[in-house]
Amino acid sequence: MAWALVSAIKDRLSSFITSEFTSIANVEGEVQKLESKFHTIQAMLNDAEKRQVKEEAVKLWLDKLKDVSYLMDDVLDEWNTAMIKAEIEKQQKDDEEKAETSSAAKKRKVWPLISVPILLQHRDFAHKIKELNEKLDEIDKEGEKYEFVLTRGNEEVERPRTTSFVDVSEILGRDKVRDDLVSILLGKGSEEVRNPHVISLVGMGGIGKTTLAQLAYNDNEVQAHFEIKVWVCVSDPFDQCKVAKEILESIEGQSPLTTLQSLLDRICDKVRGKKFFLVFDDMWTEDFAKWEPFRDALKNCGSQSSKVLVTTRKDEVAWMMESANMIKLQELLEEDCWSMFSKIAFFDKDPQQCEQLEDLGRQISKKCKGLPLAAKTLGSLMRLKKSTDDWKNVLNSNLWELEYVERGLFAPLLLSYYDLSAPLRRCFSFCAVFPKDYVFPSDELVFMWMAQGYIKSKKNVEIEIIARDYFENLAVRSFFQDFERDENDGKIKKCKMHDIVHDFAQLMSKDVCFTINSNIELETDYKTARHLELEILKEAQFPESIYSAKNLHTLIFVNRSDYMLSTLFWHFRCLRILTLDFKSGGTVWNLPDAVENFIHLRYLKLVNYCGDALPETICNLCNLQILNIKIDGKKFQKLPQGMSKLINLRHFDLGFKDGFLNVKFPRGFGRLTSLRTLCSFSVNGKDDSERCKLGELINLNHLKTLEISGLGSVVDECEAMNAQLKKKINLHTLTLIFKELDGEEIIREQDALVLNALEPPSNLEYLRILYYEAPIMFPNWMMSLTNLKELGIYYSSLECLPPLGKLPFLKSLKMRAIRRLKKLGVEFMGIEESEKKEKGDIIIPLFPNLISIEFWGCDEWEEWNGIEEEEDCIRRFIIMPRLQDLKIFSCHELKSLPNFLRTTPLQKLQISYCRILEEHCKRGTGKEWPKISHIPNILIRGIFVQRDGREYESKPKFYLMGVDIAQEQLLWFMRGNLEYPQKILQLDLQKSLTMSYLAHLIVDLGNENQIGVAAFPRDGAC
Repeated sequence: MAWALVSAIKDRLSSFITSEFTSIANVEGEVQKLESKFHTIQAMLNDAEKRQVKEEAVKLWLDKLKDVSYLMDDVLDEWNTAMIKAEIEKQQKDDEEKAETSSAAKKRKVWPLISVPILLQHRDFAHKIKELNEKLDEIDKEGEKYEFVLTRGNEEVERPRTTSFVDVSEILGRDKVRDDLVSILLGKGSEEVRNPHVISLVGMGGIGKTTLAQLAYNDNEVQAHFEIKVWVCVSDPFDQCKVAKEILESIEGQSPLTTLQSLLDRICDKVRGKKFFLVFDDMWTEDFAKWEPFRDALKNCGSQSSKVLVTTRKDEVAWMMESANMIKLQELLEEDCWSMFSKIAFFDKDPQQCEQLEDLGRQISKKCKGLPLAAKTLGSLMRLKKSTDDWKNVLNSNLWELEYVERGLFAPLLLSYYDLSAPLRRCFSFCAVFPKDYVFPSDELVFMWMAQGYIKSKKNVEIEIIARDYFENLAVRSFFQDFERDENDGKIKKCKMHDIVHDFAQLMSKDVCFTINSNIELETDYKTARHLELEILKEAQFPESIYSAKNLHTLIFVNRSDYMLSTLFWHFRCLRILTLDFKSGGTVWNLPDAVENFIHLRYLKLVNYCGDALPETICNLCNLQILNIKIDGKKFQKLPQGMSKLINLRHFDLGFKDGFLNVKFPRGFGRLTSLRTLCSFSVNGKDDSERCKLGELINLNHLKTLEISGLGSVVDECEAMNAQLKKKINLHTLTLIFKELDGEEIIREQDALVLNALEPPSNLEYLRILYYEAPIMFPNWMMSLTNLKELGIYYSSLECLPPLGKLPFLKSLKMRAIRRLKKLGVEFMGIEESEKKEKGDIIIPLFPNLISIEFWGCDEWEEWNGIEEEEDCIRRFIIMPRLQDLKIFSCHELKSLPNFLRTTPLQKLQISYCRILEEHCKRGTGKEWPKISHIPNILIRGIFVQRDGREYESKPKFYLMGVDIAQEQLLWFMRGNLEYPQKILQLDLQKSLTMSYLAHLIVDLGNENQIGVAAFPRDGAC
C-alpha cells in the first residue's frame, strides 16, 4: 500500500514540475528535490512492505512515510484546486466581458493576471513544500539503516485474461455434513427437545462454515419447511439492538423501533406460533448476558419445530448458546483440497501444461492445510501463473514461514496480495472500511477508487474502464465472492467479501481503515485514520473521539439524521469521499453551506435527502467527479444555479424514492462536458425563458447513460432535435420519461413527434420509454438500433406495439401498463404482408436473440396472435428461437397464447392475475395447454403446476389464490424491498386486501422501481 501511495505522489510531482506554476511560485527546485527523494525511497518499498509483517520497526518507518505522502498529496491537491478555481473565475469574467454592450466599457475593464490572494497562496505553497522536504530527508536517512533490498515494484495492472469465473459453488468433501445438517433442520430422526433449538457449526476461519450454512438455508426442502427465514451477520462486537433490528427488518422491512425490548417484543409478535429458521452467522461473543434476551424472547413464541443455526470459530460460543447440536467442521481431505485447488488453478490451461505442473501443484495444495478458502485463494493465484518457474517461486516463498492466528490462511492471502500491482493493493485494502458481510455495488466501489486517486491513468482509455478492470482483476483472484450478475451482459453488479479476506484487508490497512457500526464506544485513537465508516443508532451517543481524525479521506456516515452536520464538516477538511445515508423517518435536513470546505472532495452521495434544495456553495467543489443524490419526500424543488462550475463532474445521478419530482435544472448544464452519466435531466418548467432546455445536451458528447424527464409537458419537436442525441456515439443507456401520470387518461399526439426527433445513436444498448401517451410508436430510427439488448415501455397509451422482431440483438423486452393495447399480431413481430406471400426457401428469423419477455398490467389486452397455420408460412419464419422466460401478469382480458410458443425453447412460464388465461392454461384440460405443455417450469399464480417437466404440487409462497391477505402476508408479498411504496404505507393494513386489488394498486403507483417482489421484479433504474 505504501508503494502505491508513493508511486501516485511521484507521478503527481513529475507532472507538477512541467507546469508553469512551479516557476511562478518559485518552488521548482524544491519540487524536483522531493521527486528525487520519493524515487529513491520507492526502490526500498517492495522489500519494506514484506518485512513490515515481521519487523515492527520497519512498519513504523513505513507509517511515517505514508503520513508524509498523504500530506504531500493534500498540498498538491490544494494547489491544483486553486488553479482550477482561477480558471473558472477567468472563464466567468470572459463571459461577463462578452455580455458587455459597450465597447468602451470593455476597454476600461482590465483583469490582473495574478491576484494578491493567488500570490499569497504561492508563498504558502512554497513554505509547505520546504517543510515536507525536511521531513522526507529524515525518513530517507532512517531508511538507510534497514539495508533494504532495492527493487522496482509492479505498478502495471494487467487486464484480466478472461472474464469467466470458475464455478466452485459446490462443497467438495462436505456431502455427509450437509445432509446431516439439513436432516436436523427438517426434524428428521431423534433429537433432543430444546427451545429454542440451536445448532452450531464450529470451525476455524475459512473452513467453509458460512458456505455450508448457505447451502442448507437455500435448500428447497428447508425453504418449504419454514414459514419465516432470517439470515443475520453478527460479527464482533455483538450489538444487541443492531442484531435485533436486522432480524425484524428482515421479516417486515424497516422498523422505527430502537430499544432492545421493543424490538424483541415485535419479533415475538411476528414469529408467534410459526416455524422460523434464524441464522446467526459469524458469532463471537461468549457473554451469555448478551444472548439471554434473544433466547428468552424466542423460547415461547415460535413453533417447537423452529431452529436457530449459528456459525462460529469458538467452541465456547456453542456451549454458551446451549446448542442441542454441535457440528465441528474438520479440514478437507488432501484429495478434496487438491480437487478444489486444481479445478481453479488449471482452468484455461491445456492438458500438457497441467501434467507438467501437477507435481508442483500438489505440493502447493498441501500448504492449504485442508482449508477451502486457502485452496480457492491459491488456486486463483496459480491460475494466472503460466511458467514452471512462477509455480516454483510460490512454492518456495518465505511467506509460508509466517504464523497467523488463522492457521494456514495468512500466507496464501499474502502471496496473492503481494502478487497484485501497487494500485490494486491499494484498492483491495480500501475495502476494509466497509463492515463485514457488506454487499459491494461494483460501480459504486470503482467510483470510490477513482475518487481516491487509486486508478493509474492510461492514454486514450477512460478511467472508468481501467477502474472496472481493477475490479475484475480482484474478482478473478477470489478477493470477492457471492456475485450478482447483470442478466444481459453478465457483468458483476454486486458482490461480497469472505470474512477472512475482510479480516486480512483490515490487517493490511490497520490504523488506516476503521468501521464503527454499534453503539459501543471503542477506546481507539483515530489520529492515523484515513477512511471511516460510521453507523450509529439514533439514540446512541456520538463518538467525539473521531474528531481526532483530522486527515480523514473517506467518511461514510449512516443513520443519524439529527446530528449537526456543520460540526462534522468543520473537523474533516481533507475528504475525498463523503456519503451521508440518513435512514427513512429522519427529520428534515438541509446540507449546510459549510460543504464548500471540502475542497478535495471527488465523491458525494446523499441518501434519503429530505431538504428542499442543495446549498449554492456546493458549486465551489470544483474537483467533484461523482454526485449521487436520492431524494426522500416532495420538498426538493431545484438545483443550485452555479452547477455549471462543477467542470470535473463525470457522473450525476438524481433519483427519487417516491416517483418523479418536477426539479428545476439551472441553465448552463451544457458546460459540464466531462459528464458520462446524467440522471435524471429534467426539462420541466412553466416559464420557457428560465427552464433548462434540451439544447444544453448538444455538447455533452461523452455521455454513456442518460435519463431525460418532463418530455411530455413543454418540449416540442424542434427542441428535441436540438439535443443531438444521435451524435453521442458513446451513449449506451437511454431513458425517456414523457410525463408522470396525473390520474387522467390522456392522449398526446405530440409525443410521437418528440420521440422521433430524439433519435439516439445506432449503437444504443438499453432503452426505456415511460409515460408515452401517443397511440402509436413508430419512430423512423427504431429499426436502426442494431445493438439494442433491452427495451422497456412503461405506463403508456399505446394501441399497438412497434415492429420489434427484426432487432437482431434484442435480449429482453418488458411491457408494463400499456393501457389501451388490445391486440398483438404479426405486425409486432415485424412480418410484412409481402413476406407472408413470398415463396421460396429463405428463412426469416424474428426476435432471433430474445431471451425474456414480460407483459404486466395490460388491462385491455385480449389477443396475442401468432401466424397463420399454413405450412409454407410457418416454415418461412423462425420465431424467438432462444426464448427462455415468459411472464404475463395482470392482463385480465387475455384469452390465448400464440401458436409459435410450441416451437420455442421456453424454460419458464409465469402467469398471474390473468383470470381467463389461467383457466385456459389448466394442466391437461385447458385449451391452451397443448401450446405450453413442453415448457419444463410453469407457474400459475405463483404455484408450480409443472416443475422440471413433471407435474408438481406446491404451496404458494407469495400468493394466496383468491383469498384475502392480512398485514403480515402483504409484507411478505413485498419482502425484498426495504422501502415500501408510499401509497401502500398509507393503507389501513388492518383491513384485508385481495391480491387482485393489490396488483392493480401496484400498477397505479407510477414507479415500478419501488416494487421488489417475486411476481413483479424490480427493474433497474438509471
